[in-house]
Amino acid sequence: MTFLDSSIWEGLVFSGGWVNGSGGEYDAVEPATGKTLGRVGCGTPADVDKAVDQAVRAQREWAALPYSDRAAVLRRAARLFEEHRQEIETCLMRESGAVRPFAALQVSSGGAEECYEAAALAGAPYGELLRSGQERLSFARRRPVGVVGVIAPFNVPITLAMRAVAPALALGNAVVLKPDPRTAISGGVVFARVFEEAGLPPGLLHVLPGSADVGAALVEHPRVPVIAFTGSTRAGRAIGVAAARHLKRVHLELGGNSALVVMDDVDLDKAASVGAWGSFVHAGQICMASSRHLVHASVADEYTALLAQHADALPVGDPLGENVALGPIIDAGQRDNIHRIVTETVEAGARPAAGGTYQDLFYRPTVLTDVPLTAPAYAQEIFGPVAPVVPFRDLDEAARLAAGTEYGLSLGVLTRDVMKGLALAERVPSGLVHINDQTVNDEPLVPFGGVGDSGTGSRHGGSAANLEAFTEQQWVTVRGEIPDHPF
Repeated sequence: MTFLDSSIWEGLVFSGGWVNGSGGEYDAVEPATGKTLGRVGCGTPADVDKAVDQAVRAQREWAALPYSDRAAVLRRAARLFEEHRQEIETCLMRESGAVRPFAALQVSSGGAEECYEAAALAGAPYGELLRSGQERLSFARRRPVGVVGVIAPFNVPITLAMRAVAPALALGNAVVLKPDPRTAISGGVVFARVFEEAGLPPGLLHVLPGSADVGAALVEHPRVPVIAFTGSTRAGRAIGVAAARHLKRVHLELGGNSALVVMDDVDLDKAASVGAWGSFVHAGQICMASSRHLVHASVADEYTALLAQHADALPVGDPLGENVALGPIIDAGQRDNIHRIVTETVEAGARPAAGGTYQDLFYRPTVLTDVPLTAPAYAQEIFGPVAPVVPFRDLDEAARLAAGTEYGLSLGVLTRDVMKGLALAERVPSGLVHINDQTVNDEPLVPFGGVGDSGTGSRHGGSAANLEAFTEQQWVTVRGEIPDHPF
């Protein structure tokens, strides 16, 4: 029997063990081939209630354990990701359409490294001594919030869930995870199997694939005080409104329309390679993707031609095949939205320098030039392998264009003059800035998050952000004797 053998999980959800979900089951489909990967158990709001009841009870004992016990579970989970790396990678490739290197990055960084960092977080300082004007000991300490609800997307299912699941567990919380139903195996079953084998006590992690009503029930539940959501800005707004009605915290990592600014002093061959990666990696289905290429007017034509050469040379196909750079779009609805954006942008006056076509769910890497600033490919998040190129004439115009969006997730600036790049970054609201690199960057130990329509700031990564995200601060004072009061 393999680690992810379907006989363990098929038709079941993970909630205090492998059990039948109230929503029955459905087919998990491989986008590259249309083949059925297995039957996935489906949860309902009733399952959320049951899961939270179990989680509340289990969390008390988990939080009372020595930190070293929690850390040991996280370290074992990390080793399981390493030991079963190839099987989990293949699962990601088949279900999410990731090519092997991108799947490997998720397993190593998003899986193993996130767990190792969380294991260290379990033993990190969790409070501070405070000055007091009275004769008493005064300190602040961090306490687990209780139950954390995690709602994760399809595109990078391990990384974008684990960066909330692992630190939340390490800090003494229980977790109810709702994976995207399109990646319920790689983004759900994998988590359940890893922590089951790592020895996480029953009732602390629940995995409930399902429709939007499962996520809504999690957000509305009165005993789930914190929600970590990664997904679209539209859905994030709705979750933020619902959470606010219950005065609960919500950590939102949402969409992006990130700019890659290319100055006139760079090596254009390298710049085009960087730009191609930023726009086309994982078929552009990344929130941090380089969605707008802002290029100095004096080199814009040459850069566009080089970028188009890269796009035309990239092989697209089944990730399990050889020499494939881009896999499929996740489903027909997403593909059709990408093509709508490209088509409407061309109708608005843009010219396709490469791509703009598809076969089945395989969309060719696309480069657009002469793009009007009001066209969908420039103004909207694309979430596909599309690179609009827009020229600028000076630093002021570059800053104005880069900042001219409601989003604020990532910014890349390519220039030999690093100080000029930093000066530009000062003028562009963005949660992430990368000088001399493209916009798609992430590491488990650094703060991650966007501003504006991209989310509620850095709520993931690094001990400070995770403590803020998944604990409550409590003020404590201690006196040696009961004081005299005038009443």
